[in-house]
Amino acid sequence: MVAVIGAAIVVAAIAAAVGVGLTASAPKAAAGAPGKGTVIVASDLSKAADAAASDSGSPAAREAAAYLAEQPTAYWLLPENDPAESVGATIAHLAQEARAQSARLAVVVYGLPGRDCGSHSAGGLAPDAYADWTAAIGKALGEVQDVEPLVILEPDSLAAAPGCGNVDERVADLRAAVAALEAEHTWIYLDGGHSNWLPVDEMASLLSRVSDAGAVRGFATNVSNYNDTDAENAYAHALAKRLDGMHAIIDTSRNGAGGDGEWCNPAGARVGPAGGTLGDDVVDTNLWIKPPGESDGECNGGPPAGVWWPERAIELTRGVNP
Repeated sequence: MVAVIGAAIVVAAIAAAVGVGLTASAPKAAAGAPGKGTVIVASDLSKAADAAASDSGSPAAREAAAYLAEQPTAYWLLPENDPAESVGATIAHLAQEARAQSARLAVVVYGLPGRDCGSHSAGGLAPDAYADWTAAIGKALGEVQDVEPLVILEPDSLAAAPGCGNVDERVADLRAAVAALEAEHTWIYLDGGHSNWLPVDEMASLLSRVSDAGAVRGFATNVSNYNDTDAENAYAHALAKRLDGMHAIIDTSRNGAGGDGEWCNPAGARVGPAGGTLGDDVVDTNLWIKPPGESDGECNGGPPAGVWWPERAIELTRGVNP
């Protein structure tokens, strides 16, 4: 998982705007905007698809992987797997799959400098390399505008920044990334944390520092987390009130059993509502953003972050996998 960094540390430079809407440029126009009924691509590039096709593992593990491989789920672009020189080919492949499935492309861009503040998903690129990488992604997305890409930009980047002590650097990196990714039919969602992390006013203040760069549709909440959908919906509405009508996406990939505050491979978790089944005037819709079956990190018996964990896939699909 993209890590949650304890209790928020208040940063003097990020003053909370209590009770007052924060100024930001208007969200991107709604023509073609995601909404209830949105379907994103289920890619054969997923780790679930690889596991389902493998000859190893138990029948139950292969069945769980096959079920998860069929579910529309965002594809995570990491520089370790999709560097600047090849990320365009990956996006072209995803777009072709989206066309074949009458779906939309959805990617998570996850490679900024100081990623995850040295926690389970530590890594990321140097600033110059990150600029080159996001430019390559933006160019490729600009060439597949017919599948109206959804971009979840750098989960945890803003919510973790106060605790990491790098708010100004994160804001600068994200504003530059938005500029690189911007296109008429690309829908960008920033990191909105989640309902059990930063106070609404502090999160809104952070978001406002990036969203006024323009071209941003809204923010994503609960990415890689387990919080109840109703709690996230209320949180998204509270944030939007402070952000001049920005919209939200909620990750429901693994919140079917709700959360108890544990973010790293908690026991008892299940997959949540299918993507595209929710939506209102603030929450565009819900999506599966974190791929179920991939570990959050070396915690509660899990392998390293992002590694396919067959036992976890079985647990997450209990009661839903035919």
